Amino acid sequence: MSSPLWDANEITHAAGGVAAGGDFAATGVSIDTRTLEPGDLFVALAGERDGHEFVEAALARGAAGALVSREVPGPRVLVPDTFDALQAMALHARERAPHARRCAVTGSVGKTSVTQAIAAGLALAGRAHTSVKSYNNHIGVPLTLARMPRETERAVFEVGMNHADEIKPLSWMIQPHVAAITTVGPVHIENFPDGEPGVARAKAEIFAGMAPDGVAVLNADNPWFEFLRDEAERWSLEVRSFGSGAGCDAQLLGFEAGEGALVRARIDGETLAFPIRMSGAHWGLNSLCALMSLEAMNVGRNVALAALAGFEPLDGRGAERPIRLIGGEALLIDESYNANPVSMAAALAGLGARRVAGRRLAALTDMLELGEGAPAYHAALAADLEAAGVDLVFCAGPLMRSLWDALPPTRRGGYADDASALVGAVGAALSPGDVVMVKGSKGSRAAAIAAALATWTGVGKAG
Repeated sequence: MSSPLWDANEITHAAGGVAAGGDFAATGVSIDTRTLEPGDLFVALAGERDGHEFVEAALARGAAGALVSREVPGPRVLVPDTFDALQAMALHARERAPHARRCAVTGSVGKTSVTQAIAAGLALAGRAHTSVKSYNNHIGVPLTLARMPRETERAVFEVGMNHADEIKPLSWMIQPHVAAITTVGPVHIENFPDGEPGVARAKAEIFAGMAPDGVAVLNADNPWFEFLRDEAERWSLEVRSFGSGAGCDAQLLGFEAGEGALVRARIDGETLAFPIRMSGAHWGLNSLCALMSLEAMNVGRNVALAALAGFEPLDGRGAERPIRLIGGEALLIDESYNANPVSMAAALAGLGARRVAGRRLAALTDMLELGEGAPAYHAALAADLEAAGVDLVFCAGPLMRSLWDALPPTRRGGYADDASALVGAVGAALSPGDVVMVKGSKGSRAAAIAAALATWTGVGKAG
């Protein structure tokens, strides 16, 4: 029988607190009563709502105990500051699993999907641990570490940022043996006065906390590769590259999309072809990033390839669903989780590479956090849409108006001020055999369009 994840004594030791209300043992750690599982330790963090307001509800839902900074009823560990205590537990969890090999993944695009693809490989290779959802910030990373069992052999963490100096402390906390940077592009650039150079420097912070014999997995097709390579080497890290060029350790030779795709590559001189379930063209490089990272985590290539072959697209990141119409079906590609110019261009290229029986349609909402250049970034998508052979474009949001104005009349499907107002126009335009991709930033509610189309009950053009 395995030992509990935490007990009151170990929490007290790690966080420097005082236990009260009785002994307890926890099988997990939670900061949210909505997702809390019976047996979890509930950590009462301060925020828009004070977590102490929810301690009673957490215990009623089956929490084993609570980590608090003021007196409350029930089993508890009392500490001066619950966030500091969570960080202390994270460091303790890292140290009590001394043989666990750790990987950190960051990048402007694709970090969640690549993290979860790596996690699939780690799970096949042994006792593994990973981030859930996109827990990649100053709370999500320590929470993920605090949830790591002491028996863990390998773990992967997603690391995100909106500003400079956010990744560095997370890297120090994780102390990764492997760091992968999927790509660098104009994301969150409104927070960086010098734009992309600032983003690249912020991503390079991932190297600061790495183990001395660490491995950096880098995208050689990205314009910032040489800068990132030099930064990695400055920290005495081994660099492993993936890309389309002949000098890459993992070279992409071909990507054949269909129901999923077949990836052709040359890795360390060995030519191979392997299937994946994702059809977006950007998954050619994403799959190589995951493979390089898994091999650096001491996962065998056959195990890594088996994991990629079984890895399903994540919701909002390329998942495909049928849309039932009179006379047949259309296909929805749900890319609605988030968007920026890099991911938008990649998704459109993937749409253009697909073989379709009918037409290619795109429903796009605003890309956010792009600063003063936002209108120009949106208008520039007209060229990507033309290159992808998209037949009809539907736009929602004030920023997407710039794209709408840049489209030729023959490509204009419909425009609305907000996402919900666009659904009817998209659904009514669909015919059997069509493929429609939905993409936009989370804050511009592209997901509302995807959710509505996934359960569309209209008849489309066929009616």
